[in-house]
Amino acid sequence: MIVATKQLFAHAYGKYAIGAYNINNLEQIMGLFQGCINSKAPFIIQISKGARAYTDKRMLEAMIRTADEMFPEAIFAVHLDHGDEKTCYECIESGFYSSVMIDASHDPFDENIAITRRVVEAAHAKGISVEAELGMLGGVEEDIAVDEKNANLTDPFEAREFVERTGCDSLACAIGTSHGAYKFSGGQGIHFDRVEAIQTQLPGFPLVMHGSSSVPQDEVARINAAGGELGDAKGVDATQYLPAAKLGVCKVNIDTDGRLVWTRVHREFFRDKPKEFDLRPPGKIFMAEYAKFIASRNELLGSAGQLDSVYALKL
Repeated sequence: MIVATKQLFAHAYGKYAIGAYNINNLEQIMGLFQGCINSKAPFIIQISKGARAYTDKRMLEAMIRTADEMFPEAIFAVHLDHGDEKTCYECIESGFYSSVMIDASHDPFDENIAITRRVVEAAHAKGISVEAELGMLGGVEEDIAVDEKNANLTDPFEAREFVERTGCDSLACAIGTSHGAYKFSGGQGIHFDRVEAIQTQLPGFPLVMHGSSSVPQDEVARINAAGGELGDAKGVDATQYLPAAKLGVCKVNIDTDGRLVWTRVHREFFRDKPKEFDLRPPGKIFMAEYAKFIASRNELLGSAGQLDSVYALKL
């Protein structure tokens, strides 16, 4: 059942974080739903601009609707990830999305506010909530690239002003994480003091953590052993998800890790079976492996086992 993102945040705040997983194809969708059902966790499906263009947004939406019918016990929200203003309006008008993210974090502070405010007004008129971003994460995500030297943490006082002036419903904060698989080359990590300072300025307000894939080193090692060249890719310590949730982080974005699972499964499959050419056998393996991965992340987020209490809300 598709529900409002805002309702999920209200239930999670200060207790656990909801996994927000990017999807691009059928296999990811099936693994995601199965993993969340197995771990009894509410979740957020994220669709990026790149995913909407990869096949066609209508294809993704149709697959999600079908999965909703196949897994009637699932409770989830549908979210646009890293949208520009035009894409946000398209998603708002579609009536399919629970929430949209407007990412104007690369613009000057006042321009970011002006753009975000316009999206908020359009979204709220349709009952859709808005995530905005303040501060800039390093790394690469879709068509967004920020050098580490240009990354900057979110200022807590600016965060309060930004929320007051835009009316946004949640805020993606730069708190030391990075986009993409090539993370933390400078020894970065989550700045819990910064998260706490932002929560102090915005008590009870949902915060969002981007760039939160853990980049499991066993996955990286297996990919490299099967012909990959990922180098020294590193990620967030996944045991830090729940402490961040206790400080108001309601949504944790995880994308890169799912791509690593896909890459590992397919590299190993075709390495071990060089005469194979059927896409379905590795696809089946990936769906099962991705479901296991999703369930493991929901455990670390604290969202596993929360489904019954979310049902009780009668959303």
